[in-house]
Order: sequence, then C-alpha cells, then structure tokens
Amino acid sequence: MSIVNRIKPLVINTLKAIYGQDFKGSDLTITLTKPEFEGDYTLVLFSFVKQLKKAPDQLGQEIGEALVKANPEFFSSFNVIKGFLNLTVTDNYWTGFLHSHYAGLLWWTEPANGKRVMVEYSSPNTNKPLHLGHLRNNFLGWSVAEILKNRGYEIIKSAILNDRGIHICKSMVAWQLFGKGLTPDKAGIKGDHFVGDFYVMFGTEHKKNSLDAGGPANADGLGKG
Repeated sequence: MSIVNRIKPLVINTLKAIYGQDFKGSDLTITLTKPEFEGDYTLVLFSFVKQLKKAPDQLGQEIGEALVKANPEFFSSFNVIKGFLNLTVTDNYWTGFLHSHYAGLLWWTEPANGKRVMVEYSSPNTNKPLHLGHLRNNFLGWSVAEILKNRGYEIIKSAILNDRGIHICKSMVAWQLFGKGLTPDKAGIKGDHFVGDFYVMFGTEHKKNSLDAGGPANADGLGKG
C-alpha cells in the first residue's frame, strides 16, 4: 500500500470525527510536499471549504491537530500554508517500514516486460579531475538502473570510459610542447589532475599565441613553446 493510500483513511476518519461528514478517498488530494516547505505529504484543503464552510487555514489547523493527536505513531507534526496542510511522517514509521521489508527485497519486483533500457553513468570528463560529485552520479545511476530492473526492464549499464576527441588531443599537444617529460609521479599529483592541468594550459597558451590575440602563432596555433 502506498503512503498516500495509507494517509487517506486517516484523513477520512478524522473528518468524520470532527465534522460528522463522510468523505471518499476520491474527495482527497494528497501530494508530496514541495521541497521548500517542511513536511512529507500535503493535503489540499480547498475542496473542503464550501462543504464545511470554514476558511482553509482554520480547516488545516483543526485537521492537522486531530490527525497528529489520533495518529502519533504516523504523524509527528504539521503546518498550514495558504490552504495546504503539510504533514510530517514520523521517523519511527519510516524505520519500521524499512525493517519490515529489508529481508524481502523482492516485494516490489515486477515480471519482465520485454523492454530494454540503457542507463549511462557517470562517464566523467577525461580532462577534468574526479571529485565527490562523480560518486553521487554513480550512486544515482546505479539506483535508477536497479529500480528499473525491478520494474521488469532489461537493463544495460553503460559508462563512457574512453571518450576520445579533440579535448584529449589538446592535453597531449600541451604536454608535448611544455611537459618536458613530466609525469604525474614527478609532479606529485594525481593523473586526472595532471591531464586536466595540461588541458587548461593548452587553452591558456592558445589564447596568448593565437593570431586573433596578435601572438606569433604557427601552424599548430600554440607558437613554438
């Protein structure tokens, strides 16, 4: 059961208890809370205004207080913003959910659907240093691939590890002209930083020596070094 379907009966019971009126699940609009606001799920209050004859903010305050009081194991807090009741689900509920499903990772798996998806990540730039952001992209890419696989897709995971092009040539030319046999070990830096430095050097030298800049460019565009 989805979290929204878990929340709807609680809201319906609360509305019945407070106002003595019956509502259906289709009468409720519950969405994920927008990231700029505190909360996990949001109940839209405008659909109740006419029937209950109360201002949205008043409804939100009354419904929120009743929901938290009646369901302390599920809701920890609430806030009302311009007709929207933002509800925060307790940490205990989330941890309980994870514990109850941890041993059964296949509970949400769907059968193969005959469709194939390629997920490409993180394919770092060959001429720029690696950093923690690349780990983030790896985790995201792997997670997306695993989620799709469990939804029945055949997954092909891909990473462009040898994206050869002019950018690599620029690093090579700069090293040939200015490297003087330098290596990452001699320079005391990581290989990705080493290549990146010469890539930047190419751009700097090219700009200084280009004809547009009035420099003494030769056929390779970098002067004689």
